[in-house]
Amino acid sequence: MASKGKIAVVGSGLIGHSWAMLFASAGYNVTIYDRDSNVSLAALKTIEKELRELEANQLLRGNLSAEEQLKCITRTESLEDCVKNSFFVQESVPENEELKKIVFQKLDQLATDDVILCSSTSCITPSKLSENMKHKTQVIVAHPCNPPYYVPVVEIIPTSVTKPEVLSKTVDLMKEIGQKPVVCKKEIYGAAINRMQYAIINECWRLVQDGVMSVEDVDAVMSEGLGMRYAFLGTFETCHLNANGMIDYCERYAKGIHNVSETFGPVPKMEGNVAEEIHRQMCEKVPLHSLDVRRKWRDDRLACLAKLKKTLNQ
Repeated sequence: MASKGKIAVVGSGLIGHSWAMLFASAGYNVTIYDRDSNVSLAALKTIEKELRELEANQLLRGNLSAEEQLKCITRTESLEDCVKNSFFVQESVPENEELKKIVFQKLDQLATDDVILCSSTSCITPSKLSENMKHKTQVIVAHPCNPPYYVPVVEIIPTSVTKPEVLSKTVDLMKEIGQKPVVCKKEIYGAAINRMQYAIINECWRLVQDGVMSVEDVDAVMSEGLGMRYAFLGTFETCHLNANGMIDYCERYAKGIHNVSETFGPVPKMEGNVAEEIHRQMCEKVPLHSLDVRRKWRDDRLACLAKLKKTLNQ
């Protein structure tokens, strides 16, 4: 099987090993590196297990078999070896700004002038990561939604100096591996996914904090209500369809939305008694010892939903 080229994945935790699977699904040679060799060894075992299960359930991405995809993924204990001859580097170390800056300084030393240096960061702006870098015009963010293999959206965030071809090549690569890239036209703290997600989390927290609903009922509003339509429609299209177009929706509901929104109150700090109570209620539903089982349950259903959406869109 001819390789399309080499991609480096730096950091082989949950996000990193998911990226490796996605790149391999399109036939790229992927080299993973982690400063803790035990983590990268464990990642290879996890990847093999997941790819074989996905194939058995007919949910495997791409046109290659699980065996062929596994042959595309290797590990190294050297960052230099990982980056060498790669045209694309996907950094996926833990969300720690100082750690990521250290990694990008090292990547800057190893990079050629044509390699793309891409971060999976969820909130750190790429301009912060690329401060004082020689190759700062090659830095970009591709932040996936977790878990990336099952949820295809990925936000692409360039800096003001990122070369246009770095943006276009990153978008094209994401499309090729089956992701849905969305582009932030400018840097903003938290980007789009987290800003939208945090707004939902904050109001859900307030509903529990103010004694309006139980944790179970708050989650049901999303899983059995809003989430049902948001699996197929975006926020604005939902509004558009819920009236005779967006202008009609605004005329009908804008005042009410504004009035309700003004009652939302301060942003919760997510600590203290309320945090303990939400944790208690969640543990009644999903005990800590069964988190991995529940994650597997989640991923299986997301994979089935992705397959359904693909079938319906054909």
